Amino acid sequence: MPEAPELEAELDRVRESIEDAREEEREDRGFLRRVSVSTALVAVLAAVAALQAGSTINEALLEKNEAMAVRTEAFDLWAQYQAKGIRSALLKDQKQTLISLDRVPQTSLDQDIARYQKEQEEIAGDARRREDVARRRSEDAEHFTHRHHRYAASVALLQIAVALSAIAALSKNRPLWGLSILVAISGAVFFVDGFFLFF
Repeated sequence: MPEAPELEAELDRVRESIEDAREEEREDRGFLRRVSVSTALVAVLAAVAALQAGSTINEALLEKNEAMAVRTEAFDLWAQYQAKGIRSALLKDQKQTLISLDRVPQTSLDQDIARYQKEQEEIAGDARRREDVARRRSEDAEHFTHRHHRYAASVALLQIAVALSAIAALSKNRPLWGLSILVAISGAVFFVDGFFLFF
């Protein structure tokens, strides 16, 4: 049977081992709590970024669609412009033909020619305005698309950060968790850039 001092020493080693295990367990619980909270925050930011990505691409598509509708209206107006020009040219030819045959053209012919030319000018102005609106709408669509790409990049980086955090929690790997935080920060930078377009 071991002597009392040896038993005491063995008991001290066992107590110390138990205390070390408890301390390690407390540290692990604290680490897991920090990883869990940071992962939840990153997941929330990823969800908001995904909503923004969806919203901005919808806005881009709507603006593109509106630009095409207005551009189609402008094309129709230019077709009307051409039709008025053709009518005016036909009336001018008719007038010239009458003059060449030594006949007096009707006065209404000049009025009709002037009316068609005036209508042509009005149509051209309206068509140019619609082309400007279509161009602005197209530019707005490009702006929304650019913002969408920023949000999409943010979502991808934030999802990678969540995956890295999960692996870090399972393996209790602190450096991996640090990497997940860095990736999450870069995802947050892209998210903020989606609003302000710094780059």
